[in-house]
Amino acid sequence: MKRNKLVLCLDFDGVIHSYESGWRGPRTIPDLPVPGALEFIVKAMEHFDIHIFSSRSRYFGGRWAMKRWLWDRYAELGGVKKTGWPLPFRQFDVNLTIPEIPKWYWNSILEYTSMEPWEWEVHYGIKRLLKKIKFPTKKPPAFLIIDDRAYTFRGIFPDPRTLLNFKPWNKTHLADPSGADIGVTSEKIKN
Repeated sequence: MKRNKLVLCLDFDGVIHSYESGWRGPRTIPDLPVPGALEFIVKAMEHFDIHIFSSRSRYFGGRWAMKRWLWDRYAELGGVKKTGWPLPFRQFDVNLTIPEIPKWYWNSILEYTSMEPWEWEVHYGIKRLLKKIKFPTKKPPAFLIIDDRAYTFRGIFPDPRTLLNFKPWNKTHLADPSGADIGVTSEKIKN
């Protein structure tokens, strides 16, 4: 009997994609991943059903762009050039050398592959991985949402003026590297 996993909803921009360039439209994703994001997705899949939901999600081109961006980032980690998705046979590089691959990548993405050449193996593993991730068009009923622009409601409504001072983790020195929820307050902003 298959156990139903809880849904973990991840925002894309500012959580997975570093979003340093800001909004460029639903299909334009120019920046690198947030450090640790790709590994986190893979490890979190062991415990949760992963749903990636973003302001891009309402656009077909936005959902496709997020999938393509993830495909390209995981392919780069596997030492495969960004050559398109899906990859046509004529674009394989038969002289490819296998790069230094992180252990989590071997254990999760390449665990069931046994194809040659190397590029096929990487692409097959990424395809399996991305099939497990859902890209909903509406906010899913999630157990937990990880978002860089959210306020944790604790039963007491904040002063709206305090909310005007909110900054996402990558725009403030107040970010707690331990991952603890620090809650931005006007007192912290003044100090």
